[in-house]
Amino acid sequence: MAELKCLLWDVDGTLADTERDGHRVAFNMAFEEAGMDRRWDVPTYGELLKVTGGKERMQFDIDRGGMPAIPFEKIAALHARKTTHYETLIAGGLIPLRAGVRRLLEEAYAAGITLGVSTTTTPSALDALIEHSLGKEWFDRFAVLAAGDIVPNKKPAPDIYTYAMEQLGVAAEHTVALEDSGNGWLSAQAAGLKCVVTINDYTANQDFAGADLVVSEFGEADRDAVNVLINKHGLTDVHHVTLAHLQAIAAA
Repeated sequence: MAELKCLLWDVDGTLADTERDGHRVAFNMAFEEAGMDRRWDVPTYGELLKVTGGKERMQFDIDRGGMPAIPFEKIAALHARKTTHYETLIAGGLIPLRAGVRRLLEEAYAAGITLGVSTTTTPSALDALIEHSLGKEWFDRFAVLAAGDIVPNKKPAPDIYTYAMEQLGVAAEHTVALEDSGNGWLSAQAAGLKCVVTINDYTANQDFAGADLVVSEFGEADRDAVNVLINKHGLTDVHHVTLAHLQAIAAA
């Protein structure tokens, strides 16, 4: 049986529900600031989330005719402004952690489990979320912050997870990924990782066949029980996801 030694966390939609009321709003602020007519409403942004990476989403929207063609330099500049607006939203306390995230992080840290982040979000956006939603001490508690363009291929490619494990010197058999999206699950799977998925409004109908555990949220002991959508290993008493459940998944 494999022992759980490491947890690798996705960020957007997993640590916090950042997409609809964070990144989407910040994109629209950047578009308005640049004098562009384009606005991404909630359903449109849900479609765009099928594409991983903010700059890539803008290019996809251009290619399908949603936005006028602009050079990559302007795409990059718009994305930089979007990140600034996003950081302001985070600093204002408008995007809290999802239920159960802090509890699981603290339990794992206290148990000596190595913690890391594997995300396609930009490093500055990640730093803002850690500082304002978790606390500055977590910059030291996460052993690796793998983010943004640090690898050539974004999710669903396995690169970001492979990179994080290489940096930490841990094997896939001792590591569990925590994700929220189909692309994230495919990335973790391709890296040989077991994976727990916590869905959100944007990802609820995506395909997670084969994932080890899929739940509505990680949950809390003093709240209603989470909805369990996939329970590959027949875990018992999943009122909320615990460190013991994650250890059982690693050992399965």
